[in-house]
Amino acid sequence: MEDCAAIDVKAVNIVKGLIMDATFKAKSGHPGGAMSSADMAYILFKDYLRFDPADTGWFGRDRFVLSAGHESMLQYALLYLRGVLTMDDLKAFRQFGSRTPGHPENGETPGVECTTGPLGQGFSMAVGMAVAEEMLRARLGADIAGHYTYVLSSDGDVQAPVFLGSAALAGLWGLGRLTVLFDKNKVQLASATSVCDATDHVKLFESLGWHVVEIDGNNHAAIRAALDAARAEKAKPSIIIGNTIIAKGAFSMEGNHEAHGAPFKEAEIQATKKHLGLPENEAFFVPEDVVSHFRARFPALTEARAAWDKALTQRLADSTFAALWGEATRPRGERTLSWPVFDPAKAVATRSAWGACLNGLIEQLPLLVGGSADLDPSNMTEKFRDTTGIFGKQNRLGRALCFGVREFPMAAITNGIALHGGLLPFSATFLIFSDYARNALRMAALQHAPALHVFTHDSFYVGEDGPTHEPIEQVSSLRLIPNMLVMRPADANETAACLETALAQAARPTCLLLTRQNLPILDPAAYPGLKAGVAAGGYVLDEAPGGKPDMVLLASGSEVSLAQAAAKLLPEIAIRVISLPCLELFNEQPEAYKKAVLPPEVPFRFAVEAGRPELWCQYTGSLDRVFGIDHFGASAPAGKLAETYGFTPEALAAKIKAAYAGK
Repeated sequence: MEDCAAIDVKAVNIVKGLIMDATFKAKSGHPGGAMSSADMAYILFKDYLRFDPADTGWFGRDRFVLSAGHESMLQYALLYLRGVLTMDDLKAFRQFGSRTPGHPENGETPGVECTTGPLGQGFSMAVGMAVAEEMLRARLGADIAGHYTYVLSSDGDVQAPVFLGSAALAGLWGLGRLTVLFDKNKVQLASATSVCDATDHVKLFESLGWHVVEIDGNNHAAIRAALDAARAEKAKPSIIIGNTIIAKGAFSMEGNHEAHGAPFKEAEIQATKKHLGLPENEAFFVPEDVVSHFRARFPALTEARAAWDKALTQRLADSTFAALWGEATRPRGERTLSWPVFDPAKAVATRSAWGACLNGLIEQLPLLVGGSADLDPSNMTEKFRDTTGIFGKQNRLGRALCFGVREFPMAAITNGIALHGGLLPFSATFLIFSDYARNALRMAALQHAPALHVFTHDSFYVGEDGPTHEPIEQVSSLRLIPNMLVMRPADANETAACLETALAQAARPTCLLLTRQNLPILDPAAYPGLKAGVAAGGYVLDEAPGGKPDMVLLASGSEVSLAQAAAKLLPEIAIRVISLPCLELFNEQPEAYKKAVLPPEVPFRFAVEAGRPELWCQYTGSLDRVFGIDHFGASAPAGKLAETYGFTPEALAAKIKAAYAGK
């Protein structure tokens, strides 16, 4: 009977064999880092990670994020030992339709918490998960929400600025149940890290408020001691810097940076297997004793799940707890919310309407959390912050997250909170800075993460701040992201309706785009179909006289009221005005609805929006029937810019009239 230490070494070597075999069979993949990380990941999965062997979605599980997503075969091999994946899954690595894609994807592989690939974002999402755990533990108790969050990172991962921005926040917030295993093999894809990085990681992370331990990352006793120390540290997040060698154990590729991004040749695999004590000519070899050894903790894990279930049942007898648990687990589309009443006689910026709606949700949604990237007064999140309290070391019940000028980390952390479950997260900044956050927004859509990302100051009407702060291409750019809802409401009531739609989404994120300038309010009494129309993405706002339009005029956001005003200046043309706050939702409607709004028998259509015009051609059929902006703005009062760029009722009416005459 082998002793535990010996069979642990054997098991790690088996994992390395699977990594080599799968990448070789796929003819692509990253074996080197996966092999150098294998010891740390194996010890974590086998001896520390809490999970239910029968239920990968258990609420009380520890979260593990492979932020070094290129090391995916390491995670898949461990999930095979857990019994989550099959050998056929491993053999289908990187193949179409498999459960083992090239980088981990949360929607494809059970046991994968989030989609990682772009370096730094996995860690940032894990910070969000750790925030969610802290917030929920403070409300639900450690017996229900007292889990840990673990991350496996690499040299390139830690280099990413989004990683460092998120690490600063994790230290500030004192996320004591967050632990990073940093596989520091000093190699990345193109070269040794020394050619591009000289960071002293111990000093760096200590300065950010982290508990830092530096170890031999291939020494099992050192790994366990470091993990025990991390579990004992309650006030700081922990980073275990594991000094390793890339492709540890390989016959001739050990230490070679070329091992990072390409499969080994067959001869190298055979020689390495011989060196590791594995059958040289047997691919995907896993002996039963390794599987049994890895699963020795399963009975205890199953008992822990049963104890958690019992504790939950007992706690549900408390009506206060039961109500909060119901909030944490309620499907997103099953909430009935009330919204502010806006005076139709007053003009209101849609950012102000968002602020009023947000403040009205404080009591209705006790698990609504989020914040701004240092723009609380401008993003209208200041009252939410002051009312709910700032989350931090001294206030775990705070619901406001102060991200600082860190748009990319903010968006990725918000995604992590959404993926964790139990909370309703939002982020906020100016629309122009969506470019800083763009890849996190894309990743939200790719992962079906129902996060709300709020962007104010949505057009050149920002005015005096000038072209650096005036969005031109950003609205269209966001609309190009698949599975993303981009909502640009026309007034305060559409803003509330957009929020209601966004908060009901279970599998897609929303970007809510809001004005700085005041807009006239659409009276609900005059527009009874507004709420349903917003939910459908678009609707008939003003019907043409007699119900028989000569043309259709489409707009979104602040240009809806402009379109209405221009239509009134053209009584000789029967114009139907359409508000289209969300192109994505409108395009998903049944054909009958779309034809009712945009009747095929009325071929002349004209669209207006204060941004790039090209996407509107899908409705007008021609770019010369879209009035937008294809140039940068300028620093001047908003009214002056509107006049200069032709965004006045008179100028728009003239353009419509000329286009209609030339039809």
